[in-house]
Amino acid sequence: MANNSFRGSKHGRRGEANHETEFSCSLQELRSLMELRGAEAITRIQECYGDVNGLCGRLRTSPVEGLDGKSEDINRRKQNFGQNVIPPKKPKTFVQLVWEALQDVTLIILEVAAIISLGLSFYSPPDAERQTGGVEDEGEAEAGWIEGAAILLSVVCVVLVTAFNDWSKEKQFRGLQSRIEQEQKFTVVRGGQVIQIKVSEIVVGDIAQVKYGDLLPADGVLIQGNDLKIDESSLTGESDHVKKTLDKDPMLLSGTHVMEGSGKMLVTAVGVNSQTGIIFTLLGESILTDPHIRKSNFKDGATVEMQPLNEDGEQDKKKKNLPKKEKSVLQGKLTKLAVQIGKAGLFMSTITVIILITRFLIDTFWIQGVVWTAECVPIYIQFLVKFFIIGVTVLVVAVPEGLPLAVTISLAYSVKKMMKDNNLVRHLDACETMGNATAICSDKTGTLTMNRMTVVQAYIAGHHYKKVPESDLIPVKILDLLTLGIGVNCAYTTKIMPPEREGGLPRQVGNKTECALLGFTLDLHRDYQSIRNEIPEEKLFKVYTFNSVRKSMSTVLKNHDGSYRMFSKGASEILLKKCCQILMASGEAKAFKSRDRDDLVKRVVESMASEGLRTICLAYRDFPASEGEPDWDNEAQILTGLTCIAVVGIEDPVRPEVPDAIRKCQRAGITVRMVTGDNINTARAIATKCGILHPGDDFLCLEGKEFNRRIRNELGEIEQERIDKIWPKLRVLARSSPTDKHTLVKGIIDSTVLEQSQVVAVTGDGTNDGPALKKADVGFAMGIAGTDVAKEASDIILTDDNFSSIVKAVMWGRNVYDSISKFLQFQLTVNVVAVIVAFSGACITQDSPLKAVQMLWVNLIMDTFASLALATEPPTEALLLRNPYGRNKPLISRTMMKNILGHAVYQLTTIFLLVFTITMFDIDNGRNAPLHAPPSEHYTIVFNTFVLMQIFNEFNARKIHGERNVFEGVFNNIIFCTIVLGTLVIQILIVQFGGKPFSCVSLTIEQWLWCIFLGVGSLLWGQLVSSIPTKWLKFLKTAGHGTQREEIPEEELEEMKDMDEIDHAEMELRRGQVLWCRGLNRIQTQIRVVNAFRDSVSPYEGLETPEARSSIHNFMSHPEFRIEDSEPHIPLIDENESEDDPPTKRNSNNNAMDRIIPLHKDTSRPGLIPPNSAGLPPCPGSPLHSLETSL
Repeated sequence: MANNSFRGSKHGRRGEANHETEFSCSLQELRSLMELRGAEAITRIQECYGDVNGLCGRLRTSPVEGLDGKSEDINRRKQNFGQNVIPPKKPKTFVQLVWEALQDVTLIILEVAAIISLGLSFYSPPDAERQTGGVEDEGEAEAGWIEGAAILLSVVCVVLVTAFNDWSKEKQFRGLQSRIEQEQKFTVVRGGQVIQIKVSEIVVGDIAQVKYGDLLPADGVLIQGNDLKIDESSLTGESDHVKKTLDKDPMLLSGTHVMEGSGKMLVTAVGVNSQTGIIFTLLGESILTDPHIRKSNFKDGATVEMQPLNEDGEQDKKKKNLPKKEKSVLQGKLTKLAVQIGKAGLFMSTITVIILITRFLIDTFWIQGVVWTAECVPIYIQFLVKFFIIGVTVLVVAVPEGLPLAVTISLAYSVKKMMKDNNLVRHLDACETMGNATAICSDKTGTLTMNRMTVVQAYIAGHHYKKVPESDLIPVKILDLLTLGIGVNCAYTTKIMPPEREGGLPRQVGNKTECALLGFTLDLHRDYQSIRNEIPEEKLFKVYTFNSVRKSMSTVLKNHDGSYRMFSKGASEILLKKCCQILMASGEAKAFKSRDRDDLVKRVVESMASEGLRTICLAYRDFPASEGEPDWDNEAQILTGLTCIAVVGIEDPVRPEVPDAIRKCQRAGITVRMVTGDNINTARAIATKCGILHPGDDFLCLEGKEFNRRIRNELGEIEQERIDKIWPKLRVLARSSPTDKHTLVKGIIDSTVLEQSQVVAVTGDGTNDGPALKKADVGFAMGIAGTDVAKEASDIILTDDNFSSIVKAVMWGRNVYDSISKFLQFQLTVNVVAVIVAFSGACITQDSPLKAVQMLWVNLIMDTFASLALATEPPTEALLLRNPYGRNKPLISRTMMKNILGHAVYQLTTIFLLVFTITMFDIDNGRNAPLHAPPSEHYTIVFNTFVLMQIFNEFNARKIHGERNVFEGVFNNIIFCTIVLGTLVIQILIVQFGGKPFSCVSLTIEQWLWCIFLGVGSLLWGQLVSSIPTKWLKFLKTAGHGTQREEIPEEELEEMKDMDEIDHAEMELRRGQVLWCRGLNRIQTQIRVVNAFRDSVSPYEGLETPEARSSIHNFMSHPEFRIEDSEPHIPLIDENESEDDPPTKRNSNNNAMDRIIPLHKDTSRPGLIPPNSAGLPPCPGSPLHSLETSL
């Protein structure tokens, strides 16, 4: 069969419409083959293809010669089996972004009001012109349409700003991704020649050469291998290396590291069909059309299928258990507030209209006794229209349409500025969530420390040197052994490169611990490179690479006389136990007994560890030729009887700015915890240096094993009560696995021990940190050391991997919150005053003192401008002097309520005095003017004073915590100064030259001075208001709370269970009885549900980044892809547990929820989330799930 297909006629090949037959091996067939592991895979290959050569035949390639490399053949393969790239998600078009921005409810209310207003302005009743009692003067009639148009214009502004922000953010990301991208090359055999090609050019059927240190760019089947061992931890979370042989396990997976040996493989899956591709697909990077992706669980070959998404039954039951992802808390509070204000506005405007109509009817038909006649109907209609316009104006002024704009501007401004502070924000709401953070769980290496390891102490030739010794102090024989040992027994991919710029530090490439040792030889004025040139990698007789069982690495060299010499390095406590001799100052070895060893450990090793150093022992052993060839597979026998050369202490210095940053966090009420894979003494020492631990504190430092023992019950299940006993005091978790990290984060988030629910930020860099990053409220991925999976799961990327950037993020987050509160304080003062003035004016004088267009100038320009001015205040250190607000803190505090009402009292008093007692100015009273009279000086003064009071009140609004100095730092905010000046200039122009459209006449200098005097009065009044202690005003209520779970009625929970996230904004609107809100909102909800189902092929729905990837290799372009190179991870279960259990039992948590969590960003909280909320169908077979369960 294989043969026939190999020799299909050329004509047949070309004419075949379905190309797949020409390879007699379909994409689906190869995909299902790559899901198998171990024995199952071998059986399948034997049944279907005979052997690997048979598979090569089916794929029309030669195991020796490779592909012929002709472009038409390569293209055909790309067509049939896909390219080795992962396509990015299509960016949204600008029109789509505009449409999304239009969904905002406050905008919808405005649009409705504007359209009604426009319609009415063009409505003129028949014969109205001929009637003598025309109601509107010409100016108002001409300007009638301005009102509606102005509202629509403001809506357009808001929408365009929002859409443009989203668009530029997306563009920024694509740019960033292509910056991160580096083209990688890989070695393949084509036409019998060994060549290097771009990773994106690899196709199915290529014969690739794999060697030690490679990162596999595609999936394949081993054709020939010698002592090949692969680190699959990047996919499975298992730190043990998997031995790959033709007869046991020939399957090689993309994204994994070759740790030992070399070999050749036949490429069978590339791009989205490879294992890495499937992970990315699950991450929502690109959505596969086939929902029946079957993915095997990587461990034990137990396959778990992903259910098709629309299947009923089991899958749906599980779905109910998934906690929901919550949308931005701030957005929820704002929408609730906007709806409350909208209701109040609607109420006021309705009452205004009713009062106006009633007064008109009573006045006309009762007091004047006019008889109803049909001819007068048009006039009555015109009156009604006028009343309705006044009503709509009141409503428009009441609805704070500046709110969405303020939020957008504030967030966008922060995100832009955060880029400069090395925070790349991927999800806008993460920025404001960070302001509420109460806990940060940070990695050690690279985040708190510099990830530049150097040897700083050494124990050589019987002497403990506290700093690197001069080379002439060490016997030459020992020095030669040391240099040779380090040179050959460090990965050849690890090297020290010259600095990039003059005077910089040398660059460290590869494993940082090995870099430290190589740097040590350079400090001793020896050259390791000349040794490597003399003994290239091929000449190494055997290498026992580092793994978590050995905790050491050994390299064997064969000498000319047939004897062997082995060099070893590894964790000192392990390796010293294997030593029976030690080199002394004379250069000779002396016996090393257990008593000497204990003494050395106490004197040297523990003293180094207590200073935060990682200790490494270097040793060697000779195998004389006379004893014959040793049994190299019997490791226990080989790795004994060593001679200790030296013990070195390696320092990874704490970043100089970290202790200060941690102090700031603690002062700001944020607890910092260190989660690391390092040994507990080292971790404790570093935590003390950073200031996480202080001497004499009653805090816990636990190892992963101990942590697991304490949080699990007898059945091995995690219990929240047990976690609650530990986490409040836990500060350091050492020797921890990524699963421990996820468990800790989940435990803290779900905890209800403290009255304030916790908001947790987490840092991570490894692939396995994905679940913890997604679970956290804010996930920080490392921009330099982080893998793509970690970045994909995060909310903010730290472009400099530095902890102090997190503190900047906290500052910006709190600043966003404060900016919005400042804007609210200002906005609500304007709204309260404008609504009451319009309402009372209409009721008393049958006309509003502030005309519709004037109101809109106050409303629109002050709103939009004020949101710009107040939302762009730069953050100050003072923000870090208070505790986090927490989830349930109201947006408008008592102090702010005091300010709002206090200033409203002043402004209303001033306006009413001006309206009703005009005698102080020598001018006519504008109140009794006939309806079509030209604009009066009286009402112009009222309007002008009103606007000037707002301009000066903008300064008061800059402080929301009752501070006295409202001018502090005002010149740091250029935008604020520009806007205040600009508003003032435009106001002068409107009053002096606005004429009829604005109902203004020009004022004299004296009148202007009076207006300015009354305006400045609000600054003085502000000082008076802030002198009143808030605690006296117990009757003041706060406003703008988030929603508690208890407030959500049962039937709404039922309704919500089809949605994949709790949108607080959505819920507020649900609760609003305002009918138009409700109707519009239901449509919005349905659209959302439809979208949720449409997107639900991708469990990572909602990730905003469309990261372009031109090569799959980018996914694995970091050598630090393994979680901790030299630190083994403690498995969750004891080693003696049976290996054959299916992985899901391992992490036998009693609810399905826990097993599925890694695939869902979920910032959910107890007290907010219904237990039966729906989510997207879980994918227990997904790699990220297996990362967690297999541990």
